[in-house]
Amino acid sequence: MSGIPRTPAPLVVGVDAGGTGTRCAVVGLDGRVHGRGQGAGGNLRSSADPAGALRRALEEALSGVERGRIAAGHLAFAGAGGEDGARYRELAARAWREAGLPGAPAVGDDLAAAVAGATDSPDALLLLSGTGAVAALYRGGVQAARRDGYGWLLGDEGSGVWLGRQAVVRTLAALDGRGPATALLEVLPRALGTDGAEGSGPAADGTVLARRMVTAVHAAPPAELGRLAPLVDDVARAGDPVADEIVTEGARLLLHTFDSLAGAAGEDFAALPVVLAGGLLTGRTLLADRVTAALRARGTATVPVRDAATGAAALAARTLGPAVPPAEARRLHRAVAGLEPG
Repeated sequence: MSGIPRTPAPLVVGVDAGGTGTRCAVVGLDGRVHGRGQGAGGNLRSSADPAGALRRALEEALSGVERGRIAAGHLAFAGAGGEDGARYRELAARAWREAGLPGAPAVGDDLAAAVAGATDSPDALLLLSGTGAVAALYRGGVQAARRDGYGWLLGDEGSGVWLGRQAVVRTLAALDGRGPATALLEVLPRALGTDGAEGSGPAADGTVLARRMVTAVHAAPPAELGRLAPLVDDVARAGDPVADEIVTEGARLLLHTFDSLAGAAGEDFAALPVVLAGGLLTGRTLLADRVTAALRARGTATVPVRDAATGAAALAARTLGPAVPPAEARRLHRAVAGLEPG
């Protein structure tokens, strides 16, 4: 294999660390996955113990793997492309050393790993909704433009945290009479651990329940609101108009964020592959149904991320050996990322 080190069966490590989960894959250059590991959220600003989550994911994936065979690694973190980049690099280097791995890993953001886990095209558009929400344009494998991804307080419109926050806001409004009744009131207090509070019924005075819900939300990391998103989906599917409005508005906001890339992308905006990423756009959710239906109505084909951890591993494989011809580089990318042959 031209340009690839001739050390026996080298392996690469890919890590995808998001706000609510960290996933690691150890992959051979032939595409065989030798190990996988998982940990809790790996975001420095919203996760309880990102260093511990990374260590757990690495150790689980490396169990039974000869660590001297690891030839490269790429660790992708939500937020690594911003002001916290140096902290993420330090976190990654320390975890790598503690795992007894040779050399040092590359560190990047989770968006590039998501794109690499969906397509080998160097030019692509990305729309992501998971814990956070963001859209991005890639040219030549490099991020050329980005929209939103500003965190739960300032943006991430249409994300899991946004959906969860809207569900709490609308439920509080139903409790104190500012908004219409909603079936969310039957499930959200239980999810927040406040269902035993006085006034938990829709017809009762909900002052105590509202106060306890507010206390529970403020006591948890903001990313925890994302775990309420599946409840919003369930209640919307059951026909609740308030929950349905939340999902509809989330889809509209995501599409607006995506469309704001048109000017940066230029004339081929409609022709670029569109990568859908994040659990809310790659899972079986109403949000995914509505976003993909809207894009399909325009004639836009979408490509879901298969595995951002193996996408990160494919980015690691790019660093091995001298430069190879583009066709060979793309073939290697497809193999390691586990993509269908192009």
